[in-house]
Amino acid sequence: MRSNRFFGTSFPPALRWIAAAVVAAAALIGPQASGLAAAADDTSCSDVEVVFARGTFEAPGVGATGQAFVDALNARLGGKTVDVYGVNYPASLDFQAATDGIADAANRIEAIADHCANTKIVLGGYSQGAAVAGYTTTDNVPDGIALPDGVAGTLPPAIASHVAAVVLFGTPSDGFLNLIAHNAPPITIGHLYTAKAIELCAAGDPICFPGGRDRAAHSSYKDNGMADQAADFTVRALTTRL
Repeated sequence: MRSNRFFGTSFPPALRWIAAAVVAAAALIGPQASGLAAAADDTSCSDVEVVFARGTFEAPGVGATGQAFVDALNARLGGKTVDVYGVNYPASLDFQAATDGIADAANRIEAIADHCANTKIVLGGYSQGAAVAGYTTTDNVPDGIALPDGVAGTLPPAIASHVAAVVLFGTPSDGFLNLIAHNAPPITIGHLYTAKAIELCAAGDPICFPGGRDRAAHSSYKDNGMADQAADFTVRALTTRL
């Protein structure tokens, strides 16, 4: 498994990141959830859907960390139905292509909100995927960034009620981003999502832990207990919403 590799040696300009995130998110005008009962929109709707972005070099799907989290969550949710969606993006060293993941995650959230309004969404990611998930919730466009014509702002507030939890493993720190490019915007969870977000960082993980040098720590999330920790957090978040 090569998911303990760093993101790569290049990073796109901040404008490309924010513009891609905003363009993907601006259209997400979804209905407010009509209730907190189990999903009843149609027979294909689940109680919960996990939208998860895998890490660098992991095969398409949710990756090893994502699967460990999904397994732990299923074990705790009893009879609730859980669908899983692996964010579609390259997860390669072409870090600029991660913007494809921002758009895909946002589009999937829109589709769930539109067609399964009672389904509760869990947005998550690991490593580069954690950046994808974090940018998807971004709250503010940094000063000096010009929005594309016709784009009014970031993720509409109406979508936030559909997202029960945000779960990030090994999120790139500001310090790590600064090593790649000084103009990289920080990964900041939007204010409507902060209370229902958890960011997990293994000690020594050089991607997220200040001064970390243990590259093996970055691939430890699938079996170091943090998948269970994230599942416990998510169950608590879902309990008040299902």
